[in-house]
Amino acid sequence: MPVKSALKSRIIDEKDKKILHVLQENGREQLNKIAKKVGLSIDSTHKRIKVMIEKGIFHPTILVDPRVIGFPLIADIKIKLKNVSQKALDDFISHLKKHPRCIELLSIMGDYDFTLVLIAKDGDELEKLSTEIRQKYKDLIDEWKSNLVLKTHKFEEYLLE
Repeated sequence: MPVKSALKSRIIDEKDKKILHVLQENGREQLNKIAKKVGLSIDSTHKRIKVMIEKGIFHPTILVDPRVIGFPLIADIKIKLKNVSQKALDDFISHLKKHPRCIELLSIMGDYDFTLVLIAKDGDELEKLSTEIRQKYKDLIDEWKSNLVLKTHKFEEYLLE
């Protein structure tokens, strides 16, 4: 059944969802196999993937398990800010985005303003990282609540139903 709107004007349709599902199972799946699973031509499948990347629907990447590459400690930190000026906020975000041990930084709603995920080789390094950030932004950080991640049960998989 033909779709009434052009691919560039749609968010995602059922074929796009199927493509995303296949790529989530195996991000290195061959284009011809994706096309076959989805029921499209190779060219249509390639075009859809390219457009979804251009729209920012997904970013081709790999997922690395920090524990396997020598970072057994993963800390999920909730941060509440105070005295927030735009300049201070921009500096804080920029610093953490560039930080080599910060693997996630999310603005959140609720009791806290950010979730920060830090990785470390050991307890000493985690303490040093935490202290460094807290000291650098002591006038901005109101609360800092740390939790160690014990095990990852699900990571970056979206069921698009």
